Amino acid sequence: MIARQARRRVRSIFLSDLHLGCRYSRAGELLALLDRHEPEYLYLVGDIIDGWRLKRRWHWQPEYSQLLQRIIELASRGVQIRYTPGNHDAFLRPFVNDFGFVEIADEFIHETATGQRLLVLHGDQFDTVEIRAQWLSVLGSVAYDTLLFAASGISRMQKLLGYEPTDLTGNLKRRVKQAVRFVSNFEERLARHARETGCDGVVCGHVHTPTAMQLHEVRYFNTGDWVENRSALIEYTDASLEILHLPAATTDCCPVTYSPDSTADDSAWQPKEPRFKGEQLVVHRPRIPVAV
Repeated sequence: MIARQARRRVRSIFLSDLHLGCRYSRAGELLALLDRHEPEYLYLVGDIIDGWRLKRRWHWQPEYSQLLQRIIELASRGVQIRYTPGNHDAFLRPFVNDFGFVEIADEFIHETATGQRLLVLHGDQFDTVEIRAQWLSVLGSVAYDTLLFAASGISRMQKLLGYEPTDLTGNLKRRVKQAVRFVSNFEERLARHARETGCDGVVCGHVHTPTAMQLHEVRYFNTGDWVENRSALIEYTDASLEILHLPAATTDCCPVTYSPDSTADDSAWQPKEPRFKGEQLVVHRPRIPVAV
């Protein structure tokens, strides 16, 4: 654990798609990120626990328990923990309630320090495939695990042979899931829902693609995931927002930052605070999502 005085104070952290129970969950690296930050609000934006995979085969690492202990520690110090379940942890949806240390709801409205209203939800409710053919989504989850297994094996072989690891399966995953996004019109439907709710932006997960962009008059943020991208949305104390993304080639917990498109009017959203040494600001263009 990092000493408390070394932790950076931020206003909010939004994270999703940790998939505890999946052998490829990067819980240890998320724990390192949480050890570096002290938020006022922590939003768990769905698919934190992977009930689908745990039902098929129990897989629980000690670092998963350490991460949950860190979250409980934050709650004990007054951090507001808000959990909006996703399709993989939908078993929590019947327990919508405020349990004191964590509040569970299908969606939340978060108000930034400057009064911007952000709708927070996992997003699977707006995935047409998930709604109309969940069996296809489950089949896709199994296929996704197979691809991750293949990618891991290929990467190990490349290292043994002295080659730089490459993402040979990534293009296939992106092409398969591009069709899912096209059918669902995922981002547009979420932005429309946020607008109808009277919000300035929407924060979601589900499609495993860290994104910050403007959709008409609504700001769209996708927190990404902690299986491949290792990313989270951070609200700083000046109310600016950024997607922090840990590069695949490093295990260091200093992330790269994804900010909204610089051509947009982002004066209310752009970060003004200094970052940790090793962070850099880049303009992010939306990528094809990989939903599981």
